[in-house]
Amino acid sequence: MLDQSVPQLSTRVKMLVVFVLYFAEGLPFGFVYTTLSYYLRSRGVPLEQIGILSLLGLSWSLKVLWSPLADRFGSRAAWLVPAQVTVIVSLLGLAYLAAGPVSLAFWVLVGLLCLGSATQDLAVDAYTIDLLETAELGMANGIRIGAYRVGLIAAGGGVLILSDLVGWSVTFVGVGIIMAALAVTVLVFGPFHLGRPEVAQAQAGQSGFSSIKESARGLMRHPHFAALVVFIIIYKAGDALLGAMVSAFWRDLGYSGTQFGVASITVGKLPAILGGLLGGWLTARWGISRALWLLGALQAVSILGYWLAALPGASSYTIYLATLGDNLAGQMGSAAFMAFLMLLCDKRFSASHYAFLSMLFSLGGRLFGYLGGWLAASCGYATFFFLSFLAAWPAFALLPWVLPVVRQIEAKVVGDQ
Repeated sequence: MLDQSVPQLSTRVKMLVVFVLYFAEGLPFGFVYTTLSYYLRSRGVPLEQIGILSLLGLSWSLKVLWSPLADRFGSRAAWLVPAQVTVIVSLLGLAYLAAGPVSLAFWVLVGLLCLGSATQDLAVDAYTIDLLETAELGMANGIRIGAYRVGLIAAGGGVLILSDLVGWSVTFVGVGIIMAALAVTVLVFGPFHLGRPEVAQAQAGQSGFSSIKESARGLMRHPHFAALVVFIIIYKAGDALLGAMVSAFWRDLGYSGTQFGVASITVGKLPAILGGLLGGWLTARWGISRALWLLGALQAVSILGYWLAALPGASSYTIYLATLGDNLAGQMGSAAFMAFLMLLCDKRFSASHYAFLSMLFSLGGRLFGYLGGWLAASCGYATFFFLSFLAAWPAFALLPWVLPVVRQIEAKVVGDQ
């Protein structure tokens, strides 16, 4: 039985809750895709095998499969805390294995960590939707971007700097301690345990299967639904291809963990926060339909910075400029794209719809990321980065079908106001 009594929280408390939850989201994701990628390369793991991280990360794409269970059974915290405990246990196991060879047990623990983190994300996204009023979404979205990026900084560049000082095992334990503190915060404080009366009323007298069917019909009513699906999968294909290889590229250029860690913060994560805020402002000013292709084109062009950095004789500063441009433009494109995903959601099924749409996006990212390892190994970095640039453009061929859907929904929203 879902709790029908939902205390009213101040906006300030809600924003604090959002910050904590999305910091907790960013921490394990940054650990997997930045720290582990660099760690594996430092241990001599081939690029093809580093691409396995993207396959294990399919948990983030496939969380939609168990999202109906999270909606119908237990509180959000009842899913959130066990998921965080799973992440903590996995981190401690990886710390134990960090000094030895990369074994099957190591990959199993990484897979378990990804599964726990994906379930945490599912509960966090759903709880945030439950918690916020419509008028609070804009402010909360800005805080969400910042908190997530702070988590990425802590688990990415921050951890790499620490690893040079105390070694990998102690560093992995440190990340586990941070996750444990977050789990205790969620477990102890009341604002993380509010009920879901609106969800309960919507599901009353309706079977789980009937609810899933109605949710699916709602999405499929969009015109050109097949084109929308393909567009979501491939919109950030270029970014996904190079994403899993960037830290390995820094390593192969001869940069230390401290150098890469500092760079990932100063010309990586901080510009990404700015890019997300700027992209959100431009999307609000231009409208989603216009921002989707303009910011998407800027996102694609920024990939060429890595191609220039990989050319023979490139200046050592080029990689810094490439990272700066990619993170700034990439998050500007993400702001427009995430607004597009939200626009497609029916508020009656916002959690299920967003889980499904983000699954499509993540699925494309994981598969392209895995392909990136093979392409980088077989083509060399320069050719690989140019192919990543080319891979960013096929999505634009679908805009004649996608943009009319966006404009139709935007016009309806304006008309209803």
